[in-house]
Amino acid sequence: MPESPRCFAISITPFGAGGEVDEAAFRRHLSRLVGAGVGVYVGGGGSGEGYTLSGAEVRRLQEIAVDQLPAGAPVRAMGVEPRSAAEMSRFLAGAAAAGLGAAQVYSLDVGHGHRPSPAELERYLTEVLDSTALGCVVSTHQSVGYRIPVDLLVALAGRFEHLIGVNCTQPDVAYLDEVVRALDGRCEVHVGGPGQALTALALGARGFLSSEANLAPSLCAALGDALDGGDARALMRNAATVLRLSNLLYGHGGIRATKAVMHRLGLVGAATRPPRLPLEGSALDQLMEQVRLLGLEEHDTVLGR
Repeated sequence: MPESPRCFAISITPFGAGGEVDEAAFRRHLSRLVGAGVGVYVGGGGSGEGYTLSGAEVRRLQEIAVDQLPAGAPVRAMGVEPRSAAEMSRFLAGAAAAGLGAAQVYSLDVGHGHRPSPAELERYLTEVLDSTALGCVVSTHQSVGYRIPVDLLVALAGRFEHLIGVNCTQPDVAYLDEVVRALDGRCEVHVGGPGQALTALALGARGFLSSEANLAPSLCAALGDALDGGDARALMRNAATVLRLSNLLYGHGGIRATKAVMHRLGLVGAATRPPRLPLEGSALDQLMEQVRLLGLEEHDTVLGR
């Protein structure tokens, strides 16, 4: 299987003024992302506002991605944290039926702050992976309050050929290092967000996931290009810019700030779905000025127009 992009954008879901999915804007956005050289996850629970999407909307986003992008484009389904193996398996079946070649398998969230035991985790992941032939990327994410044991990841990678990757979003760099070393190339590792991007690359991970790539996809792609081209100066400069962009956007509300900036630049609409409220007024004016000072135009010259 060919190597995936160094960066995957966790795509936003554009909405119209009435709250409906803006299919035309989504098509333009997907083409912009892939054209810039980043991979794409659609319908994710964070940047994609996946928790506000109906099952029919999730399926439609997946269908649009398959229809809009060329065959073999690095596009995957993401979804949200499931409550059961059956729920995750249904999601994977839907992604496969839509024509996608890969999807993320989120960590199990049993609810109310509880955590599954190691045996329960093994049963969950085994049942899910047994249910599909779709390319699967297992997520070990801090949002559920635990991390998947490294020995379980290694055992699953040895058993299931269609386990193609691990998305590791944890604050513990030692855990990330252990995951990368233990998997030893059996499947790719991407780290969640740009905060650990350089660290992950130094440890041998393939790359990173990014919400920031929605706004500046060429910049995020250039970070990986600099690594592959052996340009240490450009690598450091690009990584610093992506991280500063991330700090700005998350400091102003994350996805609602990203959408507001993109709308001001003439890209997709600013609408979010409740409970998120749009960023506007003087707060947006101040954010726009700070974003412009980062000099994103060096890579995203017209920012996707």
